[in-house]
Amino acid sequence: MTSTTQIQSLSLSQRMIAGSLALFIGLSLIVGTGFAQNIAVHNGAHDTRHAMGFPCH
Repeated sequence: MTSTTQIQSLSLSQRMIAGSLALFIGLSLIVGTGFAQNIAVHNGAHDTRHAMGFPCH
């Protein structure tokens, strides 16, 4: 059995939308955990930001 797969390329506007959405979700996760009231979540995000070289204070 032989199957063929066609790959379609995305237009520039579709790639920009996907990239913007990924950036928004990523920043929401970083900022959301940074301001979390649970100290364990906050400290985990804080240590991760420092490990990546991202200043947070």
